[in-house]
Amino acid sequence: MPVVTVSGQTGSNAREVARLAAQRLGIDYIDQQLLVQAAASLGVPVEAIVPFDERTASLGERLAGILRRFLERSAAGAIDPTLGASGLEFVLGRTYGQAVEGEPPEVSDDRYRSTLCAIVRDLSSHGDVLIVGRGGQVILKDAPDALHLLLVGPLERRIETLARQEGIDAEAAARRVHDRDRERAAFHQKFFKVDPNQPSLYHLVLNTAWFSPGDAAQLIAEASQRVQRR
Repeated sequence: MPVVTVSGQTGSNAREVARLAAQRLGIDYIDQQLLVQAAASLGVPVEAIVPFDERTASLGERLAGILRRFLERSAAGAIDPTLGASGLEFVLGRTYGQAVEGEPPEVSDDRYRSTLCAIVRDLSSHGDVLIVGRGGQVILKDAPDALHLLLVGPLERRIETLARQEGIDAEAAARRVHDRDRERAAFHQKFFKVDPNQPSLYHLVLNTAWFSPGDAAQLIAEASQRVQRR
């Protein structure tokens, strides 16, 4: 039951590589966008939610099931009874910059961190999952079967990649890379007291300038399989 976390510098193609790695491993790919979509779907009836470990269910249904059970525990007083579905959607929808700046103000830093940690642990507890970003490498640092990856690249290459992906010129791409790198670093420092580019947080650090997305994904898949065979 592989568990993989992927953290990546802006413009390192982390999401593309992570998607391909999840496909090669036959596990679920989960990023912020998918979690926000699942949180937004929590208005559906409870009977419509298929248990997470029913692998024939859609990923969206399974994620919604995890988030629903999280809120049920919260309502029972295990975490924070005031969060609610709308608050959960806000928490999961925060960018790194918004989380660092404390927006929206009604969600405290402690509530944000505890909620994020609980959800990431819930996701990993079922196995067969690859989680992108959100501090997963720190939250799951003691998980025995988890593999943690950092994707990096030369600044010039990352700027070129972002410019191509977002259809902007090199100057605008350079600003975005700088801003997003700074926000990612500030997020990890604020909530986890770590530098996200510190190699010791990871099993592998891959420079994506040296590998195609497919080759990088294959390396991740092979590393995960080795962890599972230990």
